[in-house]
Amino acid sequence: MITPVYLERGTKKVFACAPQWPGWCRSGRTDEAALEALAAYVPRYAVVAEQAGIMFPADAGGGFRITERLPGSMTTDFGAPGGIAASDSAPMDAEEAQRTAALVASAWTLLDSVVDTAPAALRKGPRGGGRDRDAMVDHVLGAEAAYARKLGLRHRQPALADAVAIAALREAILAVVGAPSDGAPPVAKGWPVRYAARRIAWHVLDHAWEMQDRAHGGSPRAVLMK
Repeated sequence: MITPVYLERGTKKVFACAPQWPGWCRSGRTDEAALEALAAYVPRYAVVAEQAGIMFPADAGGGFRITERLPGSMTTDFGAPGGIAASDSAPMDAEEAQRTAALVASAWTLLDSVVDTAPAALRKGPRGGGRDRDAMVDHVLGAEAAYARKLGLRHRQPALADAVAIAALREAILAVVGAPSDGAPPVAKGWPVRYAARRIAWHVLDHAWEMQDRAHGGSPRAVLMK
């Protein structure tokens, strides 16, 4: 299985991202390290695809074809994939849009499952830092409210306990992501839908997997079985 990926190369970090699989995007210090990290996360991303009802090849990490190399930025080095690929501007039909929305929704499902079983206080990282559970979720919600504006949506950041507001924000994002697109950003200075979906899913999964590692020992299926 040869999976198309693009590389986004900053001065400190490189991201390897699979455009066809929103959220499957990992980083390393070099191109090779980023690709190795991407391959290592095949079992974890498979859970996301399975929840979405989409077949994810077990050997998706067996080989990669570099489709594009993007220059990185401060965002890249800070630790987020900030590059918009040329393929992000291509039109997206209804079938692809619905598939993309299903994968983004599945990323939220995984995060919610992890949060439901994680302790309030998480094990600290190797340098003694890292947000605890509620602070991490609050951070994700704040980012999503900001990301939504790149799609022309105006929602206040939901409070942690406001399930109605959280659902409304997610539904609004999915309504845009799940609709056919001509590839152009929905609003001026906004993001193409493909990139927005990838960035949102990556951010959700990055923190869901971090929380798993710090609360459940990193087992991708243990959380779902509880």
